[in-house]
Amino acid sequence: MVWGAFRIAGNPETSGIASIARTVDTCLDAGITTIDHADIYGGYRVEAMFGAMLATRPDLRNRIELVTKCGIALTGPARPEHRVKHYNSTAGHIRLSLENSLRNLKTDHVDLLLLHRPDPLLDAAEVAGVLEALVKEGKTRAVGVSNYTPSQVALLQAKLNIPLVANQIELSVSHTAPLTDGTLDDCQRLGISPMAWSPLGGGRLFDREKGNPRLVDLLTALAAQYGVSGPGTVALAWLLRLPSKPLPIIGSTDPERVKALARAVEIEFDLQDWFQVLEVASGRPVA
Repeated sequence: MVWGAFRIAGNPETSGIASIARTVDTCLDAGITTIDHADIYGGYRVEAMFGAMLATRPDLRNRIELVTKCGIALTGPARPEHRVKHYNSTAGHIRLSLENSLRNLKTDHVDLLLLHRPDPLLDAAEVAGVLEALVKEGKTRAVGVSNYTPSQVALLQAKLNIPLVANQIELSVSHTAPLTDGTLDDCQRLGISPMAWSPLGGGRLFDREKGNPRLVDLLTALAAQYGVSGPGTVALAWLLRLPSKPLPIIGSTDPERVKALARAVEIEFDLQDWFQVLEVASGRPVA
């Protein structure tokens, strides 16, 4: 699994150096070694917060894999030159964004750089050139994409001499479109690792009023059956059963919650249980 650092800027209790270090230590104890970032998280602040922690705990850098993303340009105080939210996939922006991330994260390289969103103005040949150069320079060890369709992956990969190794997509029990739209088929065919953002449906999986009460009840019953503490752990285990081997990104900053969710890897999901979850989530049996 992967831990997403995107929430640490939203709460004074989670943004301090000691708190961030405690969460990372908890992740490592639970077997989670990959940390997901993006330049824009927390209004362009999260990477610097995490980097401040790494500066006090340099021992952690060789024990974790750092992922970051670039390509979205937000408006706001941190970027007064931006008049409108937009995408920027030019070679210059990709390079500048990664170099800013390296400074903020207090590291000389990231392990994976992702293009954050498909961009209608993306020049595949130009982007391929800068991605290959950044890998050659050692500033990132690998490259991938986020929220790309199979055709968008194919376009960029056709211009690259190195493989795209990941596609970060929305995927959960409550958002199953990638199971049937070709995204996960493409990942399995090409050996691309799908990284699942919002794997718990943004909390909707646990909301009986706004979500699906039958699904809440089923996941809760399965949690008891499999001997784990809650429906969230079962929802992650359901994703882990997929043959494309998705990597759920969990965003909790509560150490006990992180440990509980990490137990999803222990569950051997029964075949018929898996399809029962799919049936209740979609509201219909498989055809």
